[in-house]
Amino acid sequence: MLKIAIDAMGGDFGPEPIVDGLIAALRNNNSFTAIAVGNENELRKLIPDHFLNRIEILHTDDVISMHDSATDALKRKESTIYKAIELVRDGNADAVVSAGHSGASMSLATLRIGRIKGITRPAIATLMPTSENQNTLVLDVGANVDCDAKNLFEFAVMGQVYAEDVLKLDEPIIGLLSNGEEESKGNEVTKEAHGLIAKLDGYAGNIEGSDIFNGSVDVVVCDGFIGNILLKTAEGVADTIGKILKKNLKRSLISIAGAVLMRKVFKSLKVRVDYAEYGGAPLLGVKAPVIIAHGKSNAKAVKNAIFQAITAASSNLNDDIEQRINKYK
Repeated sequence: MLKIAIDAMGGDFGPEPIVDGLIAALRNNNSFTAIAVGNENELRKLIPDHFLNRIEILHTDDVISMHDSATDALKRKESTIYKAIELVRDGNADAVVSAGHSGASMSLATLRIGRIKGITRPAIATLMPTSENQNTLVLDVGANVDCDAKNLFEFAVMGQVYAEDVLKLDEPIIGLLSNGEEESKGNEVTKEAHGLIAKLDGYAGNIEGSDIFNGSVDVVVCDGFIGNILLKTAEGVADTIGKILKKNLKRSLISIAGAVLMRKVFKSLKVRVDYAEYGGAPLLGVKAPVIIAHGKSNAKAVKNAIFQAITAASSNLNDDIEQRINKYK
C-alpha cells in the first residue's frame, strides 16, 4: 500500500484545510495511508478517531513560512517540509505533498531526494485549460528562471513521458513556446532547443502563446521565467473575466433570463480554470513524486494533489523518463 507524506502545516490557512483534504482523499481512495507532519496536538484535534489507523502523525513545531528564504530550508531540519522530504528520501513514504513554501520544497526535493539520472534540472509542470475538452501540460512554470537548450530538451522529454504515463495520452504532441511558429523565430536558446527537441516523436515545432489554450498541442515547453508569468497571467485573466461578467449582468428580465441559462456554462468555466480541480503541480525530474500545491489550497485542492501523488507513485514515470533521456544521449 502506498504511503504519502503530507506537509500538514505549510499552507496559508494552517492545518485545517490540509487535514480536511487528506480525510476526503482517504474516504475516496483505499489504496494509501498517510504520514501527516506537523504539530501533533493541533493535528490530532482535526483527525476523526476512525481515521487514525490510516494517518500517522510525525510531530514537529517548525514551519517554513512564505516569507522565509528557500536557502534556509537545508538548515532547518526540524521543519515540516524537511521532515516530509526525508520520509521519502529514507524510503518511509512514496511521495510528498506540500502547500507550503514552494522554493523550499523544490530545493529540498532536488538536494535530498535527488534528480533522476540524466536530468540536470527538475521542472514544475501544470495543466492549463483549453477551448477543447482537454488540458495542456506546461513546463517549466517556476523552478528555473534561466535555462539552456539542454534543459528545455529535458523538459520536453519529461513532459512527454508524464503525458503518457500519468495523463494517459497516446502520442502526445509537443510544442516549444516562442514568439512565432517559424523556425527562425525565438532567441538563441529556443533556436538551439528547437533542433534538440526535433528528435522527439510528436514534436510540432514552435508554437505561440495562443496555441496553449486552443488544444493544438498536449505539452508546452518553456523556461520557468516565461512559464511563471504565463501561469500568473492566465490566473489573472480568468479572475478578471469572471468579475466583468458579474458586473455587466444588469438587473433586467433579459439579463436575469440569460444569467439563468448561462449558469451551467459559468459553472463549467469555473471548474476548468480552478486550480483546486488539478490539486497541485508535480515537480518532474526528482526520484520520487513531489506535488507542490497552491499556498491557498482548500480541502478540495489538497485532496486532488494527493490523488496526483498517488497516480504518479503508481506509475513507471521516473523509470520511463530515465530510459527516454538515455535513448537520446
